[in-house]
Amino acid sequence: MHSSPDTSPDMTPQSSPVYYEDSRLVPLWRNWLDVAGSMPLDKWLKNTLRPAAKSGARAQPDYSPADRASLSLALFSALRFQQLAAALEFAYHKQDASINWDEWDLAWHQRDLQIITPVAFWYWVQLRVGGDQAKKNQAQLRDAEERRAFFNRIALQINPDSAFYFLWYGLRPQWKALLHERQQVSGWDDKTLQEFIQQQVTTPPLWLRVQKKGDVKTICARLQNQGVNVILDEQQHLQAQGGAGIQGTAEYKEGLVEVQDLASQYIAQSVAVAPGQKVWDACAGAGGKTLAIGARMNNKGALVATDLHAYKLEELKRRVKRADIFNVRVFTWDGAEPLRLPKEVAQQKGFDWVLLDAPCSSAGTWRRNPDARWRFDEDDTKELIQLQRQLLTNIVPAVRENGHLVYATCSWQVSENERQVEWLLQQFPQFSLQSQRLVGVPELDSDTMFVAVLQRNNQ
Repeated sequence: MHSSPDTSPDMTPQSSPVYYEDSRLVPLWRNWLDVAGSMPLDKWLKNTLRPAAKSGARAQPDYSPADRASLSLALFSALRFQQLAAALEFAYHKQDASINWDEWDLAWHQRDLQIITPVAFWYWVQLRVGGDQAKKNQAQLRDAEERRAFFNRIALQINPDSAFYFLWYGLRPQWKALLHERQQVSGWDDKTLQEFIQQQVTTPPLWLRVQKKGDVKTICARLQNQGVNVILDEQQHLQAQGGAGIQGTAEYKEGLVEVQDLASQYIAQSVAVAPGQKVWDACAGAGGKTLAIGARMNNKGALVATDLHAYKLEELKRRVKRADIFNVRVFTWDGAEPLRLPKEVAQQKGFDWVLLDAPCSSAGTWRRNPDARWRFDEDDTKELIQLQRQLLTNIVPAVRENGHLVYATCSWQVSENERQVEWLLQQFPQFSLQSQRLVGVPELDSDTMFVAVLQRNNQ
C-alpha cells in the first residue's frame, strides 16, 4: 500500500540550459531504456548522475551539479515526448501525415524506441522542445533539414480534434475517452480541457510549506539569501524554482520548512482538525500530510499514522521529530481488516477525522514524473479500484458518529474519484457527502489531486 508520493527535495526545477548535443545523452538514453519501467526516472537519475566516487571505488563519470541539472532536464523531456518522437520517425519514413494515429497508438509499445537511431530520436525531441538547440545538432544527421521541414509541416496541422494532438502533448490517444469523462464531470469547457492537456508537458514548481508557525516572508528571504530561487505567490504560498537545493538550508534542517506539493497541502487542509481531536492518516507514506495536519493540532489530541511500508514510516518519524510534533503514533497497517482502535479512540467510538490518501494510478503526477504515464495501465487501474474499495470498507468502522472521512487520490481519473465516492455512499448510507473537488492543474500550477469530505451521520 502506498499513498501519493511526496515531492523530493532533489527535484527542484532547474533553470540550467539543456544541451541536447551532449554526447553523454545517447549512452544515458540507452541505459535508461534497459531499465525503463523497473524504477522511477528520478531515482534512476539520482543513482546514475551522482558525483564521482573518491579513490578506492571504480571509476565513473564526474557529473557537476550543472551537468546533473542539464542532463536530467533532457531525460525528462525525452520521457515526455518519447511516443511523439516514435510517431514522427514513423510518419517521416512513410512521408505521410494522414496516418490513423488511434490505431498506431494501440499497437505502439515502449520497446519500439529501441529501433530508433538515438541521434534521430534526440533530434525530434529537440525540435519539439524548441529553441536553437536543434540547429546545433543538425550536422549529425544527413537529412536534418528534411526532418525539420517535415516536423514544421506537421506542427502546422495540429488541432485539438485530432489524435495527434494528444501525442503532441505527451499523451496517448487511447486516453481521450478518460480525459473527456474528466471534462464532463468537472464541467470544463473545451478551452479548459486543452489547458489541462497542454500543461502535461510542463513541470510544476517545488512547493514548500512553512512549519512551526514561522513567518513565510521571513523564511522566503532567508532561503533567497542561501541561494534558493524562491518566490511567494499572491496567496502567500512558497515555491522554489531552482538555485541551491532545499535540503542544504538551515530552515529545512531545523524543520521550519517542508517540501509538499500545493495540491497535497489543500488535501491536508480538508482535514479541518481542531486541537484535542483524534485523527488517523491511514496511508501516511512518508508523512507529508501527517505533518501538515499535526501542525494545526498544537500537540494536543492524538494523531495516528499508518502505512503498509515500515521504511516510509521511519522517514515519517524523522520528519515529525524535526517538526517538533509529539502527539503522533506510528505503526504499520496493511488494510486487510479494520484497524484495532487505540484505547482512547475506542472510548469515543472512533476517530474525529480519518484521511485515506489512497493508492492510485498517480495520473495526477505525470507533470512531475513523466515516466509514470508510460506505466499507466487499464488493468492496473481496475485492481487499484478494488483495493481502494477494500480500504474504504475497512476504514469506515473507525469513523465515529458525526466524524469525518476524507478520501483523496493523486489521480484525475473519474473512476478512482467521483465514482468511488458514489460507491461509498451506496454501500454506507450512514455517510453524506459534504464536498468533493479536483485540486491542481488546470487551476493551480501543481500536481492534480482529488479530495472528498464525507460525514458520518447519527444513527
